Amino acid sequence: MVHRRKTRKIFVGNVPVGGGSPVSVQSMTKTDTRDTKSTLKQIRALAKSGCEIIRIAVPDIDAAKAIGKIRKNSPIPVIADIHFDWRLALEAIKQGVDGLRINPGNIGARWKVAEVVSAASEKNIPIRIGVNAGSLSRKLLEKYRHPLPAALVESAAEHIDILESLRFRNIKVSLKASNVLTTVGAYRLFSKKFRYPLHAGISEAGPSFTGIIKSSVGLGIILSEGIGDTVRVSLSADPLEEVRVAYEILKSLGLREKGVNIISCPTCGRCQIDIRGLASKVESRLKDFDKPMTVAVMGCVVNGPGEAREADIGIAGGKGVGLLFKKGKIIKRVKEKALLKELLDEINR
Repeated sequence: MVHRRKTRKIFVGNVPVGGGSPVSVQSMTKTDTRDTKSTLKQIRALAKSGCEIIRIAVPDIDAAKAIGKIRKNSPIPVIADIHFDWRLALEAIKQGVDGLRINPGNIGARWKVAEVVSAASEKNIPIRIGVNAGSLSRKLLEKYRHPLPAALVESAAEHIDILESLRFRNIKVSLKASNVLTTVGAYRLFSKKFRYPLHAGISEAGPSFTGIIKSSVGLGIILSEGIGDTVRVSLSADPLEEVRVAYEILKSLGLREKGVNIISCPTCGRCQIDIRGLASKVESRLKDFDKPMTVAVMGCVVNGPGEAREADIGIAGGKGVGLLFKKGKIIKRVKEKALLKELLDEINR
């Protein structure tokens, strides 16, 4: 079992982050924020899939003003992603946003930062310091020459110092790079020095195939060491895929339970059915099934039930006939063509 590192607890809307709270799942809309209809449609779909916090881009004042309608109709807390312009942060707060992603060192004079902090404090709105390897200051790049983990942590520390000097500690932090080992090193180093909750993820991970691998490896290492309080899988893909992958990563480490955990064998010379096709159909049919359950799809009636003994329910195929089993015990013999239907019927029961 993963032993979670103790961090401060903050709230993004009604979602607790840190302090031993469940690792929450985030995503980011890929719509034009000013198009409130499309943005809300995507947010509702993401919420239905299990997304617990949503971030939206705020590139200009029109996008900031759209937050009011979005937040009023969103089923989950909304974070405004803002760069450089302090006025956008103030407008987002005015419109009722639940959180800000803004780096205080990048928004100009101290009085501008102070105004944002004052407004955020009044509404109890947390600020995420989002350090990214691709946007380190010139000073840090000259010092470290490359975006090393120590450079990311020093950047975060500089931003934290600004907020703490204004007596603001409603903070969470991310230290992302597209390089997996750089990201892992930064989170390890930061977690030794600070107790602020961490938003974990691999930045610009890529399209589905490579992005899922990078995110799974990186987040797997970080989370397995007890680091990370909320996660976002960043893919050049449908944001629903981001949420699905995030839960699979968390489920694999025993950090969250949501939906079906599918066990399926890779097939071998003993397999006499289309196990790949069958497993794919099971996965597709059960993708919106919320109840935690382990389902096995095995290709061999000889070893299937035994190898998947811990599964709640499963099927094992043979030539023309298969087995339906629970917790390793056979409960029914079924014709091969009826295996999928019998499995789904039993799950629904």
